[in-house]
Amino acid sequence: MDLKKIKPFLLLGSFYLLVSFILRIVFIFHPITNASFGVFESLKILFVGLISDIFVFILSSSLLALYFLFLSDSKYRKPYGYIIFGILMLALIYTAFVPGNIFKQYGGSFPEVAIAFVGMKTMFFGLLLFLPAQRVKIRNILYFITLFLYVLLIIFNAVSEYFFWNEFGVRYNFIAVDYLIYTNEVIGNIMESYPVVPLFSVILIFTLAVTWYIFKKTKNELLDLPNFKQKLILLGSFLVLCGLSLVIIPKLDSVKTENTFAQEIQANGFPKFFKAFTQKELDYFQFYPTLNETVAEQNFLKQFQPPALARNITSENPELKKNVVLISIESLSADFLEHYGNTQKITPFLDSLADKSLLFTNLYATGNRTVRGLEALTLCIPPTAGESIIKRENNKNKFTTGSVFKSKGYDVKFLYGGYSYFDNMEDFYKGNGYDIVDRNNFKPEEITFGNVWGVSDEDMAKKAIEVMNQEAKSGKPFFNHWMTVSNHRPFTYPEGRIDIPGNAKSRDGGVKYTDYSLRKFFEMAKKQDWYKNTVFVIVADHCASSAGKTELPMDKYRIPGMIFSEGFIAPQQFNQLMSQIDVMPTLFGLLNFSYQSKFLGQDVFKDTFQPKAYVATYQDLGLIKDNYLTVISPTKKVRQYSLVLQKSDLPENFKLYYDETPVKNTVQNLVDDCVSIFQSTSYWLEKNKLNR
Repeated sequence: MDLKKIKPFLLLGSFYLLVSFILRIVFIFHPITNASFGVFESLKILFVGLISDIFVFILSSSLLALYFLFLSDSKYRKPYGYIIFGILMLALIYTAFVPGNIFKQYGGSFPEVAIAFVGMKTMFFGLLLFLPAQRVKIRNILYFITLFLYVLLIIFNAVSEYFFWNEFGVRYNFIAVDYLIYTNEVIGNIMESYPVVPLFSVILIFTLAVTWYIFKKTKNELLDLPNFKQKLILLGSFLVLCGLSLVIIPKLDSVKTENTFAQEIQANGFPKFFKAFTQKELDYFQFYPTLNETVAEQNFLKQFQPPALARNITSENPELKKNVVLISIESLSADFLEHYGNTQKITPFLDSLADKSLLFTNLYATGNRTVRGLEALTLCIPPTAGESIIKRENNKNKFTTGSVFKSKGYDVKFLYGGYSYFDNMEDFYKGNGYDIVDRNNFKPEEITFGNVWGVSDEDMAKKAIEVMNQEAKSGKPFFNHWMTVSNHRPFTYPEGRIDIPGNAKSRDGGVKYTDYSLRKFFEMAKKQDWYKNTVFVIVADHCASSAGKTELPMDKYRIPGMIFSEGFIAPQQFNQLMSQIDVMPTLFGLLNFSYQSKFLGQDVFKDTFQPKAYVATYQDLGLIKDNYLTVISPTKKVRQYSLVLQKSDLPENFKLYYDETPVKNTVQNLVDDCVSIFQSTSYWLEKNKLNR
């Protein structure tokens, strides 16, 4: 092959290798790298790193290779050029003007991004098609932009890795993934911590200079485009090299060194980021404060009786084999309910049901994502660093609420109006013995309304009744966990159900429609023979938002929760502080279940119950106890806040807002409790001790 055809790859790759080499030298001599390396080990680090960088660049240059493969003058000839342009115009019309297209269904910024992308593609193709005399100039502009983006990514990644190393002393891990999720907070932190304007100005100037150099050296290659044979050779060579890269990169990552710093320096940031994104967890013992493991376990387990991870729960009363329907409601903050001071009357049914139920007035979600709420209600364990266990690889054969019900002879199902492959729910629930009922189980005539997230809650309510009627015929009790979907952006639902239009895309509308759907569900359920022998648990998965003045703002984690069963559960309020992971152990206590438990939540009606709650983001882990919030974070940070209720017109039990005041002198026993909880949970998960 003519080397001139791959000159852009050679120059861009050489620049990437140079930047990576300089970055490794900086890491070796960085003050945070408290390790010394001999000459041989330093050479090994640099050599392994160089090989890794070469294969990483091959993979990352895929888009550039595709760009060159699709460069052609033949596609602009009649009639092909006009056909392609027509297709692009139709795509633009669809994304920009067709109501209810897939991008507009999702809402947010997706429609604007789609319109911009398709619009630019259509515009440039049209220019190249209708202005053949200017085609070389236009193509040069697009080539320059492509090179600019590659160079910018290389430089920006190097700067990002430097700052990440400066703070954590490692390459990318799940915290870097977390930074992409919490964009607003991260950008705010950068703006406050670094001289952003000078920094980005230097990055921009340097990027333009390097891009211009590579462009000037290679732009002539666009004058003589590769023919079909040359493209096949380029494609075949590239596929072989990519295949080798996919095999070699993991092997290089497994090359061991004498210390962690050497391991991290010789690694490449991009595979580390990908690995963090797929594994979804942080190494607690590397990044968080720790205690002696035995001490931590004993401290955590002393709340249980007996103080052991696996312990027998024994009831003195006969077990009640009642059906159980657990409804976890999408994004239902406590302050949507009138009980907690809302005056909009958007949850009239739930407020009426709360008056007839065991109502938990001081209940806190463990996280701010659906999978975290499902984890809390299914596994009944505190949150751990990184992503929810539901999305991790080792997520099967756990001790779950479903496994307890199965041991009692129940049919166990997970019901979801969308496709349950989303967020790995299908893999998790099937891997833990649940049957799945989701959008795949709906006939077309059963769907009166749907959006990108799934069928409406109203349709799911009808399907749930159908499923429960079938289960009741078997003569076995059933446990069904229904996860709602309608109270989620884009907040669309059928017209004419509530007084807020279905196309208003209003969160208040989403809440009110879900409340309407639950009313319909209970109206249908009351007509069924199994209704009076059924316990309904209604609880939010998480709040509508999580942003606040502190890392873990308490008012953004408070959720409603209630247990209702006509003729069985007396209306009452439980006002003590409790966690989402306490809900199901409490239900088992009400049903007088005897079982061997590995749950880390408690039955709130036991004498040994200790009021507390666990709250977390992907990296901040918090314990609420004794009017303090204790937070532990990566780089072994510990922060503590005293909690004082603000003045409120609400009854004492429903006051929502706390002042979180940083304390000067931390309460050490609460710090130890916080560390013990999250360290022990992480350790037991790692050792599979929470499996059934």
